[in-house]
Amino acid sequence: MPTAVAVSTLDVCRPAPDRSTDYYTHWGLTHFLLDGHHKLEAAASVGRPVQLLSLLALGESLSEASDQDPLAALRSQPFLSRGARPAQ
Repeated sequence: MPTAVAVSTLDVCRPAPDRSTDYYTHWGLTHFLLDGHHKLEAAASVGRPVQLLSLLALGESLSEASDQDPLAALRSQPFLSRGARPAQ
């Protein structure tokens, strides 16, 4: 399976309590593609999956250590139990 490489940031934002009726925490995981642009385009055109190797830059993210703690437990789970679809 082709692999693309990205650097990613995890942003966890909470709305201002006095300015909104939306009191949910919003998680944003943003991937900035470094390599694999052509692989993604080719895979999209034929409907095939692509693997993404993501280097998560936690020091540059808008998240706190308490937000990041669950990430290690998530990564230790088997791939299919994370809710991902198996490769076709």
